[in-house]
Amino acid sequence: MTSLNNSASLSILAYCFSSISMTVVNKYIVSGSGWNLFFFYLAVQSVVCIAAITLCRQLRLVRLEQFDVNRAKTWFPVSLLFVGMLYTGNMSLKYLTVPVYTIFKNLTIIVIAYGEVLWFNGRVTALALLSFGLIVMSSIVAALADIQSTIKGSGHTGNSTSTMLALNVGYMWMAFNVVCTAARLLVMRKLIKQTNDWDSMYYNNLLSIPVLILCSLLFEDWSRPNLARNFPPETRNGLLLGMVYSGLGGIFISYCSVWCLRVTSSTTFSMVGALNKLPIALSGLVFFGDPITMGSVSAIVIGFVSGIVYAWAKIQEREKTKNSLPTVEPPLRSDSQSIRETKFNDS
Repeated sequence: MTSLNNSASLSILAYCFSSISMTVVNKYIVSGSGWNLFFFYLAVQSVVCIAAITLCRQLRLVRLEQFDVNRAKTWFPVSLLFVGMLYTGNMSLKYLTVPVYTIFKNLTIIVIAYGEVLWFNGRVTALALLSFGLIVMSSIVAALADIQSTIKGSGHTGNSTSTMLALNVGYMWMAFNVVCTAARLLVMRKLIKQTNDWDSMYYNNLLSIPVLILCSLLFEDWSRPNLARNFPPETRNGLLLGMVYSGLGGIFISYCSVWCLRVTSSTTFSMVGALNKLPIALSGLVFFGDPITMGSVSAIVIGFVSGIVYAWAKIQEREKTKNSLPTVEPPLRSDSQSIRETKFNDS
């Protein structure tokens, strides 16, 4: 059981499956043209998640430490970064198309990689750099046609200027999103070494609830017409059921993401998230009838190649680490310190 809990490959597979299933459910809920209660939706997910975790603790299915105020204070900045990541992501999506959003979202991988170099003694190899370039290229290929159609659609009148202004505003929000996402993952990498997976998930969701509710009350429209537009009678029951389901599924994806980040590294976790866009794109083709174009197929192929290059880069890195191990036994240290450093530097 311990070997499975520390299996990097199993954690990656579980994270991919959970995120794909959550994407399909989220797409179903927010696909309506009138949906704009994003903070409320995320708050419901966190509430359902906390309720399910509490029930599991009462049934003694999971081990969860008692609430610690000091630990909550430590985790609160992560929750703020989480909310900031969601808000800036929504604002950038307001002005940018999804393919363009994907291009700049992938820049988070590079920011995290060099963040690990600065703070966690990580290093970036030439092959890793090549994989970063390939995965960004896959997003660029998918985005080119969309960008060109956006500019052509505005014509050569004053609308072109307003379109470019909107794009620049979107780029600004996207830059904030990259910073929030990278900072959250780097801070989480340090904190999750000090807590178990269930405690990490518990604090991350619990502390997000008041922030999300406050943001919903401040920034979202709670008028009766807007509520009717978000929850039309013909789909209301399905939407409510989907929101509850997504909250339960949030337990799976939260646990798997923390699990994956703990047994790998934040760079690997971010790269897996980027590569995970490939099966997510396929799920869009299967469930939502997204068009199949040369650009989308080319992007999928390039993204797949980037995954192979990155995997080979990690193999080469570990081989060099094995070959450079000291032959003289180092001074003895406490078991807890050795285990902590082994987990902390595992990549």
